[in-house]
Parts: sequence; structure tokens; C-alpha cells
Amino acid sequence: MKKLAILLITVLPFMAIAEGEKTKQVFISPGVISIDVVHNGKTIKLQREQDQDNEISDFYLKTARGKIQPMHPFAPHLVETIGELEMINYVKLKSEGDDSIVVIDTRTPNWVTISGGIPSAVNIPYTLFKKKDRALEIMENQLGVQVDDVFDFTYAKTLVMYCNGIWCGQTPTAVKALLSYGYPAAKIKYFRGGMQNWKALGLTTVKL
Repeated sequence: MKKLAILLITVLPFMAIAEGEKTKQVFISPGVISIDVVHNGKTIKLQREQDQDNEISDFYLKTARGKIQPMHPFAPHLVETIGELEMINYVKLKSEGDDSIVVIDTRTPNWVTISGGIPSAVNIPYTLFKKKDRALEIMENQLGVQVDDVFDFTYAKTLVMYCNGIWCGQTPTAVKALLSYGYPAAKIKYFRGGMQNWKALGLTTVKL
């Protein structure tokens, strides 16, 4: 009984601290609460929701959707799979004027309308990449590829691509199409967590 009493005395102060945590700020990473980023010419704060009672939106609560995507679904192509902090860094670089980066939301418009998207992203549905003629047009006009008899990827942009999350096949389908056209794997980044993880962390979303 004496040992139990000592344990309770030790634990209770920690419980009191935990109850007071609602006053604390929610960080992106140690020391970083928010980052100023540009979306459609407007500066916004990219941050996590500061309301500690905030919960993930009902839209992403269902667990019966899709199929789990592998961590590296494009082997032997060396497409890099990235996490949330890497995604935020690409958004920041894009916002600072790095035109060599394009953040692409590959979801069909109905998904984007419901849940919004990641700041600085453009919506190019995966269905367009599946149509070669349309894909080549996008590659030439938006992605820095010279489309001729022989494709020139010298100035191809780094594509940071995402969809709904680890159960969603829209980005993998788009990436596989791009790889089949010869797009350099080293210039494609796959944010596997997608909107599911973005929303789960309470990160800022925008209308695309």
C-alpha cells in the first residue's frame, strides 16, 4: 500500500499538467507554429488547428475506402515517398518562388470540392494523365517538358503529388502514367499520407 501511495503522489502532478495543456500551442515541428505561404497570389498561414478540441472531419472517418498503397509502389523506378514535414517544405519552397516545383492534387474535382486542398497546389485529376494526348499537353504547358518527336525532360519540374491518402490509388495511377511517358522518377515525389493525414494533423486547407 505504501508503494501505491508513493506512485499516486508521483503521477498526480503529471495529470494536472496534462489537464492544463489546452492552453498550449500546437506546433508543426519544434519551435514552428506557422509558416507563411502563398496560394493563388494570397499569403496565408499554414499551421495546425490551434483548438485542442478540434477533431478530424467526418468525411475522413470512414475506414472502408480503397486499398492500402505500398510505401514504394513504383519500383524499380526511384520515386521518393515523402511525409508531412517534407510536403510542408515543398509548399514553402513553392511559395518562396521556386518555379521548378509543382504541387499537384491528383484527385477528381468532387473530392477536392468536399475537402479542399493543400496550399500552393493545383488540381490536375489523375484521369487526365491516363489520356496520353491530354497528358502530353499538360507536360508541355505546365510541367516544363519539351514535347516533340523525342521528349526533352531537361527542364522538367519536380512534381509533388498527393491524393486522399494511403488507401487512395489516384496519385499512384497518375505517377505510373507519367513514368510510362518517360518522366524522370527523380523528379516525382509521392505524398502517400495525402489529405487523410493532412486533415488528421489539423493542417490548413484551401479552395483549389
